Amino acid sequence: MKPTASVLLQRLLSRGKFRHVQVLLKLAELGSLKRAADAMGMTQSAVTQTLAYLEQLLETPLFERHAKGVRPTPVCEDLLPVARQLFQGLAQGAEVLAVHQEEDQETVRLAASAAAINGILVGVLGHLQKGAPGIQVILNEMEGNDQLMAIARSAVDMVVCRRPPEMPEAWQFTPLISDRLVIVCRPQHPLLKLKKIDRKTLARSEWLLMPTGSAARELFDQQMETNLHELKTFPLITRVLTPIASLLRERNLLCQIPLSVVKHLIDRGELKALHFPQEDQLEPLGLLTPERDPKRSVIKLSEFLQQYLVTSDSKNVT
Repeated sequence: MKPTASVLLQRLLSRGKFRHVQVLLKLAELGSLKRAADAMGMTQSAVTQTLAYLEQLLETPLFERHAKGVRPTPVCEDLLPVARQLFQGLAQGAEVLAVHQEEDQETVRLAASAAAINGILVGVLGHLQKGAPGIQVILNEMEGNDQLMAIARSAVDMVVCRRPPEMPEAWQFTPLISDRLVIVCRPQHPLLKLKKIDRKTLARSEWLLMPTGSAARELFDQQMETNLHELKTFPLITRVLTPIASLLRERNLLCQIPLSVVKHLIDRGELKALHFPQEDQLEPLGLLTPERDPKRSVIKLSEFLQQYLVTSDSKNVT
């Protein structure tokens, strides 16, 4: 029976070193012993020896050799996401220590969803130095389960997100802004000329879809259930705003997306929202913070965010 990724990780943590994790990740990234050695300032023989040690330690081949270099084995592919998280956590820890040593600043490890970044943080972070002096924010974009995993690992101090279906133990949610789904398109889209738009008209249009598992996609699939097999869709599924906005500006596509994500583009006239009677409310965006003994920096940042949104009249997305 082959060892699972969790068993392999335990072996790596107990007898490996972070340098070994670096070698593993760099080999997977570059696909070449020589390129990995050059990138890490090591000799090729040292990288080869490290790989041999890891494969002996984990009792399984990690890379397949081929004419142009190496490629990860299926077992290695399973291990890589956990190794990346481990290394990312170490890098963030180093950043926190550096901030304390160099500037004596308080830090907040902040995770935020794409909707929260676009709907709240983009407009707020420019005022951080004045509104919450002495705080260094280390921001990482995360969605759903990744946020909950980070909370479980104590890898974050605060999360800006939607109200979760189940509240993490000993954490609390403070709503900041309401949100809803809108259907957006470019200003030249022919549907904007129609006085009335029904679901059949929408089903005949070409759509740019959000990923399965997102709130926008779940509601979209429910609404279009009878037409899903006939629906014309663009061959890209993403929640990343840059390609979404670019494609919507260039093509006659429709996209159902949280208003918080695209409100600034609508306000600038780059996109238009279709007037469709059924616009679904989403869970509000807000703050997830520890209930007991949060860090002083978390309290300061939380108070700043709440106060800023009140004073800037941004509490409700309309």
